Amino acid sequence: MTAPADLTDRVLGGEHAAIARMLTFVERRVDGIEHALATLHRHTGSAHVLGLTGPPGSGKSTLVTALAAHYRRQGRSIGILAVDPSSVFSGGAILGDRIRMTDLAGDRGVFIRSIATRGALGGLSRATLDAITVLDAAGKDVILLETVGVGQAEVDVISAAQTVAVVSVPGMGDDVQAIKAGLLEIADVHVVNKADREGAVKTVAELRDMLRLARRRPHQWNVPIEQTVATSGLGVPELADRFAEHLAWMTQHGERQRRDRRNTATRIRWLAEQLVLDRLRPGIPDFDDAVDDVTARRGDPLSAARRLVAQL
Repeated sequence: MTAPADLTDRVLGGEHAAIARMLTFVERRVDGIEHALATLHRHTGSAHVLGLTGPPGSGKSTLVTALAAHYRRQGRSIGILAVDPSSVFSGGAILGDRIRMTDLAGDRGVFIRSIATRGALGGLSRATLDAITVLDAAGKDVILLETVGVGQAEVDVISAAQTVAVVSVPGMGDDVQAIKAGLLEIADVHVVNKADREGAVKTVAELRDMLRLARRRPHQWNVPIEQTVATSGLGVPELADRFAEHLAWMTQHGERQRRDRRNTATRIRWLAEQLVLDRLRPGIPDFDDAVDDVTARRGDPLSAARRLVAQL
C-alpha cells in the first residue's frame, strides 16, 4: 500500500494523481501523514493564497471559475480548494462547488478539490490548512480558497489566506448590514458580484460608507471595491489586478511576513489544542479517574483539568 512518504517527491513535481492521493491521506489522517506534511512544509511559501468568502448565493463558485480561467490565460498554475458542507452520513464534502466548476475540467494547469468543513464552526477544518500546504508545495502559483458561505462565523479564512475577498451581491435586502460585524471587516478587497443587477450602485455605496467610517492606521491598505459579473467575466481582470496590488503592498510593507507569522501561530495553537483533546477523552485512564473523582465530589472540575494538563 502506498504511504504518504512515498508520494512527497511526486507531489513536489506537481503530479496531480499524487496530489489527489496525498489530499485523501490528509482528510483521513492516515499513519505517516504528519511526517509527509512536515517534509512538504519546507517547500512552501511561494503561492499567493486568495480566500473568497461571503453569503450563500453571491456567486463565489462562478467567480472562482472566472478567476482561474483568467490566471490560466496568464500561464499561471492554479489550485482550487472549495470548502463544502460535510455530509451528515459520511463526513465528506458534498461536492457542490466542484460540480459547478466543470468548465475547468481537463485543464492540467488547474487542480480542484472539495474539502469538507467537518463541523468546523469557523468554516475551515484542519484538512483545509494542510491541503494548502500540499498545493503550495506542489508549485501552484495561486491557490483559490472558496469558503462554504455560512455567514459571519466564516472569519477563520483569515488564518489560511494571505488576501481575503468578501463577495457581496445586490438584491439581498440588508445583507451588508447583517454581516458587516464579521465578514466585511476582514476584507482586503470587497467584491460586488452580479453587478448587472438592480441595486448594485446602492450596495457599492453602502460598502463605501462602511469603509469611510472604519478606523484606519497610518500606511494601511486602502481596501478597494470591485464590481464583477462572473458569468460573463466582466470586471474579473480588474479584480485580479487588485489582488496583485495587495500582494505587492504586503511584500513592500512587511505585511506578508506578518500574516504568515499570524497564520502559523494560529495553526500551531489549533494543533496543540487538538493534541490536548486527543489525550483528554473518555477511555484514557487518567481522564476517567478524574471524572470519577469529580463526580464523587472528591475534587472539582477546574482542579482536575489543571492536573490533567500538567500531566501531559
